[in-house]
Amino acid sequence: MPFVISRVNVPISDAQEKELKQRLGKAIELVPGKSEEYLLLDFEDNCRLYVRGDSSKPVAYITASIFGNEDHCGFSAFAAEVTDIFRDILGISPESCYIKFDDIISWAVNGQLIDRRNYW
Repeated sequence: MPFVISRVNVPISDAQEKELKQRLGKAIELVPGKSEEYLLLDFEDNCRLYVRGDSSKPVAYITASIFGNEDHCGFSAFAAEVTDIFRDILGISPESCYIKFDDIISWAVNGQLIDRRNYW
């Protein structure tokens, strides 16, 4: 299950959040085997984010945690699309959009552990 946390230092309106959700749901399909059906999203707006000591420009720090993709297939295309999404919807320039990828080795849902090492 992919989990994308978006932290931005600008406000996000309800309409913008809906558009972010919709476009990120399509973007995750760039990662093989992933879809919006299992995508978990978190939007945190008005964060105190500084880049090079400056907080006056719009900035995004995004964490994409993805299970079962140790070769990082599709990550580059996903990163490019996410950068475009945040530029288009929130006006955050590409050089101020930072994306961190976390490899999920194991996670649990419904009380059941799923471990990548034993999954396939």
